[in-house]
Amino acid sequence: MAETYDVIVVGSGAAGMTAALRAADLGLRVLIVEKAHKYGGTSATSGGVAWIANHGLGGTTDTREESLTYLDAVIQGPINRTRLEAYVDTGREMLQFLVRLGINFIPMPWPDYFAELPGSRADRSLVMPMWDGRRLGDKFPLVREQFPRFKLFNRYAMNLEETFTIAARGKGWKRMLAGVITRYWKDRTTRKITRRDRWFTSGNAVIGPLLEQLTSKNVEIRLETKLDELIVEHGKITGVNVSRFGTAHKISARHGVVICAGGFEWNQELRDRFYPVKTSIWWTSTPQGANTGEALLAAEKIGAATEHTEEGWWAPTMIMPSASASNFEEVHQAVFDVGRPGAVCVNRNGDRFVNESCSYDRFGAGMVADHKATGANLPCWMVFDAVFRAKFTAGGFLPAAIMSDKSIPIDWWDHYIFKSETVADLAKKIQLDPEKLIDVVRRINEYAAHGMDTEFGRGSTIYDQAFGDPTCKPNPALGPLQKAPFYAIPIHLGDLGTKGGLKADARARVLDRNDQPIAGLYAAGNATGSPFGLNYPGAGGTIGPAMVFGYIAANEIAARAKN
Repeated sequence: MAETYDVIVVGSGAAGMTAALRAADLGLRVLIVEKAHKYGGTSATSGGVAWIANHGLGGTTDTREESLTYLDAVIQGPINRTRLEAYVDTGREMLQFLVRLGINFIPMPWPDYFAELPGSRADRSLVMPMWDGRRLGDKFPLVREQFPRFKLFNRYAMNLEETFTIAARGKGWKRMLAGVITRYWKDRTTRKITRRDRWFTSGNAVIGPLLEQLTSKNVEIRLETKLDELIVEHGKITGVNVSRFGTAHKISARHGVVICAGGFEWNQELRDRFYPVKTSIWWTSTPQGANTGEALLAAEKIGAATEHTEEGWWAPTMIMPSASASNFEEVHQAVFDVGRPGAVCVNRNGDRFVNESCSYDRFGAGMVADHKATGANLPCWMVFDAVFRAKFTAGGFLPAAIMSDKSIPIDWWDHYIFKSETVADLAKKIQLDPEKLIDVVRRINEYAAHGMDTEFGRGSTIYDQAFGDPTCKPNPALGPLQKAPFYAIPIHLGDLGTKGGLKADARARVLDRNDQPIAGLYAAGNATGSPFGLNYPGAGGTIGPAMVFGYIAANEIAARAKN
């Protein structure tokens, strides 16, 4: 049976849901197709932060001019200026649309990632408050669940404030920990149904209310439905060929198709084709097999151009065995761990190569630059002492008070985590020059004592210090490595997705190889090139533009539908 909708959206992450919600609100009949068996895409498993400049929330004094001053200072390399300005000019309008529907983001006091540059602020990163997933009824268990790293003991949901406070043993962390556990077990009705925590936090807290609104507007989301081809008729995209459990069929779109299917980080062939250094799909921290680039390939097949595909949204990761079976491995983020006091990172030559406390994307860029120069990165080593081990996480290794050395399986030692009583012996275990590593530790200890890193400026910006340890004096990002035993874990060039994808303009229209819009084809999110080019201005630099350009795409389709 032939099916026809006004708009077809490919992908059910924040970009796709925002595009679909706005299109439905404007009176269009919308279908979302999602290849996974759960809602939410990569957005659902993310931190759920949206970086939106000039957002107008919470009494901010941010302006268009200040936002562009900062972005101009941050962005290196060519970008589409009108696309960047469209993002800055439309973010506030998009948020007001969501507020009207009862979806309310909250500004967080987190510094921009280039806090030292003009125009930077500490209120452009927005999060959603904790949200009751049971409001979704039978759709509750079908929202893609958070990774274990966002849950306490792989069970208890935590918002970002709780996550950071408990992880860093901040003020009141024990009381907060008790509150998280108590909140879960007091919810007896949910415990009868599932072990899953009813409270949506981080990325789930973004997807939950969007899905609720889509349901109220009768927008269908068809799960386990994969895009195979874009249909072109008379030079215009008129629909899609999709398949579900191997059965293919055609769905027509009267007014447009919006590609919001994420990037290509799980496609090794595309990584090898685009990236300047050799990386692995197994280093990414996004859901396994989720973003494999089918939409990009389908669009390239009909003549679409790509841009900014040279880099991912870098994030240092580490690999450790699954808790249930040591022959299966899991990826864990180490985005803040690498820069906490009491740790230092070196390449395989034993040299520091970056300010460890910089933003995770800058850390990844440092790994790339060092590997291109030395060939001795990817992975690098994170080295830390017993004080760090007792207090902080090291990727998937929880603080010793929660995960003691005795509780770590014997077959993990000297494979995933290394330990020795001296720095020299640790260096030998990880095949570094002992004298070089001893000297690196000596210098870090001197910097920690004086509060100043004369090599890389670690701890010199408010961003560096914001994610350090306030009890560490005189610099919260710089702590010594003095107490044995000493530890090391390998750190990989992971990512939160890809920065590049389909080339789109300021109106979210996908462009062909002659920079002309492909009629009927739109895109948003990591399926497109970032409006920031190869740069990452602040926490939420993926989800913010994804939602804004999803909103812009819907406006553009609705306007054309009236003509």
